Amino acid sequence: MSATDRLYTVSEAAAVSGLGLKAVNNSIDRGLVTVAAAPRTGRLKPRVLTGEDLVRLRLEHGLAGKLPIERRIDLFRRLSATPKARHLSAGEFLMVDVAAARRDVSARIKTLAEAEAAIATDKAVMAGEPVFKGTRIPVHAVVAMLDAGASEAELLTGYPKLDARLIGLARVWVAAHPRRGRPRRLEASGLAPTSVRRLIRKTPAMTER
Repeated sequence: MSATDRLYTVSEAAAVSGLGLKAVNNSIDRGLVTVAAAPRTGRLKPRVLTGEDLVRLRLEHGLAGKLPIERRIDLFRRLSATPKARHLSAGEFLMVDVAAARRDVSARIKTLAEAEAAIATDKAVMAGEPVFKGTRIPVHAVVAMLDAGASEAELLTGYPKLDARLIGLARVWVAAHPRRGRPRRLEASGLAPTSVRRLIRKTPAMTER
């Protein structure tokens, strides 16, 4: 992974680092990571992060609550000064494995790229709802059903074109591309998370065609 490969939005950084959106924004506000330069869009300047920032956020995921913030800030400053460091001391009895964090982030970035390649948005398909490529299966609805209690086995039975890997990629993609505004209730779309097969019969627009 190269730190200059691309810039990541806050939600993409959350998906890769494992931190929540609020925690990523708090890390920026506290100076643990610094937003990269990006062109202003409208009245707001977007918060974007580099691949190196994602490494720091992944370290933050493991260190928050275990190390005072002052020591975490110092650790990340030293990491900036020695970007090729594989290990850094965070105290007399704590050594931080930076190399492992880099490998982890690299793997997570590849998974995010795989998710981006597997999911598409086309105004001609499901009115622009993000779907798995080659299907009419809405990605947000799949993750919402899982969160509401549907099992992976139910989804695989209800949607034969899905597999376990695609369901995993759906979670990553939705984390990186959360819906704006208040979350939709499954019931509002006629979805019944406890019975995917009944759900498909009730809502034919949601099925594969």
